Amino acid sequence: MRKKLHILTTSLTILLGIAVLFFMKDYADSIVPLQNIETEVIHADTLIQDKEEAFGISLEDFHKVSATIKKNEFLANILLPHGVDYVTIDRIAKDSKDIFDVRKMAAGKNYHIFKKKDSAESVAYFIYQINPIDYVVFDLRDSVEIYKDAKEVIQKTETISGSIQSSLYESLQKANASPALAVEMADIFAWSIDFYRIQKGDSYKVVYTVNYVEDQAIGIDQILAVEFNHFKTPYYGLYFKQGDNEDYFDLDATSLRKAFLKSPLKFSRLSSRYTLRRFHPVQKRWKAHLGTDYAAPRGTPIMSTGDGVVIAASYTSGNGKYVKIKHNSVYSTQYLHMSRRNVKNGQHVKQGDIIGYVGSTGLATGPHVCYRFWKNGKQVDPYKQKFPSANPVKEEYLGEFEKKKGEYLKMLEAIGSENKIIAQNPS
Repeated sequence: MRKKLHILTTSLTILLGIAVLFFMKDYADSIVPLQNIETEVIHADTLIQDKEEAFGISLEDFHKVSATIKKNEFLANILLPHGVDYVTIDRIAKDSKDIFDVRKMAAGKNYHIFKKKDSAESVAYFIYQINPIDYVVFDLRDSVEIYKDAKEVIQKTETISGSIQSSLYESLQKANASPALAVEMADIFAWSIDFYRIQKGDSYKVVYTVNYVEDQAIGIDQILAVEFNHFKTPYYGLYFKQGDNEDYFDLDATSLRKAFLKSPLKFSRLSSRYTLRRFHPVQKRWKAHLGTDYAAPRGTPIMSTGDGVVIAASYTSGNGKYVKIKHNSVYSTQYLHMSRRNVKNGQHVKQGDIIGYVGSTGLATGPHVCYRFWKNGKQVDPYKQKFPSANPVKEEYLGEFEKKKGEYLKMLEAIGSENKIIAQNPS
C-alpha cells in the first residue's frame, strides 16, 4: 500500500512538473509579441502628457507616441505593431499620393502616433514630419483623411559678438552659435573682405533673426546688421529692402555688392598671389605668375566672380580643366586646374554660380584653383583693381534707410565684446 502510494505521489509530481513546464513555455510564447511591439515603440519614444495639445490635436483623449524612422523601416513596419491592418495601410498609401507619397518617408525623420485612451487603444492619427515645420496628418478615426499642415514659426532677434583668435568658426563655436553665421557674413562682405585673410584680433558684432518652432531654434533667418573690424578698419553691412529689392548697404547707403567677388571660393587658403617673378613648383624655374592661387580640398565649389558668358570650357596640359568668362568689354576671368567643369561654352552665368570644382589637373602640385583676371586684354592683379558699386539706396527710400540705420547702430553699440548670444525679444 505504501509502495503504491509512493508511486502515485511520484507520478503526480512528474505530471505537475510537466504541466509547469508547458505553462511556462506558453507564457513565454505569449509575451514575445508584446516584447516585439514594445521594442518598436521604445526606440526614441516619448509619451508626452505634460502638454495639452500637439499638432493641433488635444491630448485629453489620446496617448501620443513619438519615434524616429529607422533605416529600411516603412509605413507597414511602423503601423502594424500598433494594430493598423494591411487594408488600412494600403488605403493610406494610395489615397495620399496626391498629397504626400509615403514612399518618400525617410530614415531619421520623426513620426507621431496618437492612440485613443480606451481599452482598444486604436490609432486615431499618424503624423509624419517632413521637416521641423511641415508635417502630414493621416486621420484614421472614421474614413481616412490626409492633409498637410505646418507648425507656427516664431522669429526672435538675437545678437552676438566675438573676436578672432584662430578662425571665425572657432569664435562662433565658442559662443555656441550656428556656423551658418560665418557663411552669411562671408556672403555679405564677399566684395570687401577677404575671409581667407582675416587675422587674430579681428572682431565682429551681429544682429540677426532666428526661426524658432516650439522653443527650438531651427535656423538663421536673416542677418539684419553686422559690424566687422578687419585690420582695425570697421566694415558695416545693413540689411534694407526697397520696394521688391533687398540688399546690404554700408553707412553711406552704398551697396556692398561690387562688380566682382573678392575670391572664387568661399573658404580656402591663399597660397600664391599675382607676381611677375615666382619659382614655379613644377617647372623648377623662375617665371611670372599672373594668377592668384587658392588652395582648397578637391571638389570645393568654384564660383564665377561676376556675371558674364563662358567663352572657354576646355583643357590644356598646363591649365588642366579650366573655364574662362567674359564679363563685359573690359573684364574677363579664368579658373584653372579644375577637377570637373560645371558649365559649357556660350553659357550665361551669374555672380556666385558654381562653374566647376577644385582639382589638380594640368601643371599643379596639389588641389587648388588658379584665378586669373584680365582688364582690356591684359592680365592684372584683381586685388589692385577698383570696381564700381552696385546701385545705392534709391533717393525715395533714403529717409526710411536712415531711420533703419539708426536703429541698427543702436543695437550694435549695445552689444558687449564677449562671445555670447543675447536674445533681444525672447518671448
